[in-house]
Amino acid sequence: MKNTLNYKGFLGSVSFSAEDEILHGKIECIEDLILYEGGSVTEVKNAFKEAVEDYIEICKQTNKPLNKRFKGSFNICVTPDLHQKAAKLATTKGISLNQLVQNAIEREIEVA
Repeated sequence: MKNTLNYKGFLGSVSFSAEDEILHGKIECIEDLILYEGGSVTEVKNAFKEAVEDYIEICKQTNKPLNKRFKGSFNICVTPDLHQKAAKLATTKGISLNQLVQNAIEREIEVA
């Protein structure tokens, strides 16, 4: 099950609050915190689209980039056993551990 919405290249999360009996979420992968909510699936979808449209307009007015800037590097934590297996596989393939991980991420994105 995916708890995400897509609109105009933006990704939105969707969660359920049992206490408040609403669906709510935020626009992901942007610098700002933009939240939305709705009492039904249709309402939360519409609220997400409206939030995206408002965000795009605000960014245009303020000359702000739409998307969060990523630097291209991040740390990951894996088990020591997996780390060792990955390092051995990278060595066997004649590539760096970094390249092995990048290749795996690229394959995963291709099938998504």
